[in-house]
Amino acid sequence: MASLSTIHHLKPSSILKTPHDRRFSPSKTRPTFHHFNNRSLSLNSVLSSSTETEPKIPQTVDRFWQWLEDEGIVSPKTPVKPGIVPEGLGLVATRDIPRNGVVLEVPRKFWINPDAAATSDIGTLCSGLKPWISVALLLLRERSKGDESKWKYYLDVLPQGTDSTIYWSEEELLEIQGTQLLSTTLSVKDYVKNEFLNVEKEIILPNKQLFPLPITLDDFFWAFGMLRSRAFSRIRNQNLVIIPFADLINHSMKVTTEDHAHEVRGAAGLFSWDYLFQIRSPLSLKAGEQVFIQYDLNKSSADMALDYGFIELENTSRNGFTLTLEISESDQFFEDKLDIAEMNGLGESAYFDIKDGQQALQTEMLQYLRLLALGGTDAFLLESIFRNQIWGFLELPVSRANEELICQVVRSACKSALAGYHTSIEEDEKLIEEGNLSSRLAVAVGVRRGEKKVLQQIDSIFRERESELDFLEYYQERRLKDLGLVGEQGDIIFWEPK
Repeated sequence: MASLSTIHHLKPSSILKTPHDRRFSPSKTRPTFHHFNNRSLSLNSVLSSSTETEPKIPQTVDRFWQWLEDEGIVSPKTPVKPGIVPEGLGLVATRDIPRNGVVLEVPRKFWINPDAAATSDIGTLCSGLKPWISVALLLLRERSKGDESKWKYYLDVLPQGTDSTIYWSEEELLEIQGTQLLSTTLSVKDYVKNEFLNVEKEIILPNKQLFPLPITLDDFFWAFGMLRSRAFSRIRNQNLVIIPFADLINHSMKVTTEDHAHEVRGAAGLFSWDYLFQIRSPLSLKAGEQVFIQYDLNKSSADMALDYGFIELENTSRNGFTLTLEISESDQFFEDKLDIAEMNGLGESAYFDIKDGQQALQTEMLQYLRLLALGGTDAFLLESIFRNQIWGFLELPVSRANEELICQVVRSACKSALAGYHTSIEEDEKLIEEGNLSSRLAVAVGVRRGEKKVLQQIDSIFRERESELDFLEYYQERRLKDLGLVGEQGDIIFWEPK
């Protein structure tokens, strides 16, 4: 039961805690369209050695394309072909394609997903495994088969890695020192390592007849990276699926819709029908132009860096920072506050994404902050009698002390976070202006600059709120007005007995 006399001291550490990567928690995963940006393919040697107007396509890509033809996935009617593009490898229109025109279709039997793993020679081992682990093991198993693999020609065109931060060296990771991206990257790497050790012990080592060649942690990271960057999950009944051929399409920020991937029924051969994965062009294209799609409109720059290994350096709207709020177990009112949070769809921890340019803070975030800071003479609101009303009360300022504490703690936390970066915004912007950044350094500079800008923005919002504390209306004033005990001039009305 909340006491009226206790003052709760909110700490900066409970405001800006390091966010853990939550995307592998089934209860928190949102349907996303993961994809791989082909700039990570190693084509520099091809580009530098060719003197032709159109750089020569690598032999592995030629063989892959021939396989697609042999399997009936592409034909002379297919409106695209692989080509060397600024991003590395992509699909180029061979004729004009109208907006929403069909670019490609791939029959279900060529999809790489948990169903494919279940029907493969390792299917019995995949029962009960996380879907992504079963698909990762399928990739590793098929790669070890070499020429005998059904997907050999597809596997041959996959890169050895991407520019995702999970593949960065320790020296490269120093460039994102202090960022939430670094914390998330390290958390993901620990997660993948632990999963590998479990799978190695339970699946790989006891089944050497299926995994005759050693599978290392690096191999497992390769498979994880391919899934993280190439898998689709925004089609019906498919939470995780790699589509050979479809994953050659690159991302462009000029595409502002994600409505391009579809699952349709259609001809999958001369005498058969099946589900087809279909991509329609979100843009009207002329022959010779590259086909683009939008990977994910909602991903932040840090998400893009982690998943795909690139960011949109000039797109500041993807800059973001995640405020991780937590009810401290040492809080005298922990049980009451947790109960209130859970009644309103939150929990002991809550995560709020702040975007660059966002001027208004989420109401739910302010409610949670005010709940965290409740104490002292405001603690009566935690009494059970107010349990069904308090969340509504917290939409507006509770008291000057409560609102001031929130401002002070958030601003202190922002300053502490900003001090953790080893460069200033000005230094980052100078590096960007000078150009000539490697792909990974461009990611590092862009992400850390974006995080710092958003932190400064949050600090500015709460600094302005601090200056308004004397002019805000608080709970007690609102309550007196509701009871008709405040006059038009704001003076309290006292009723004297006759």
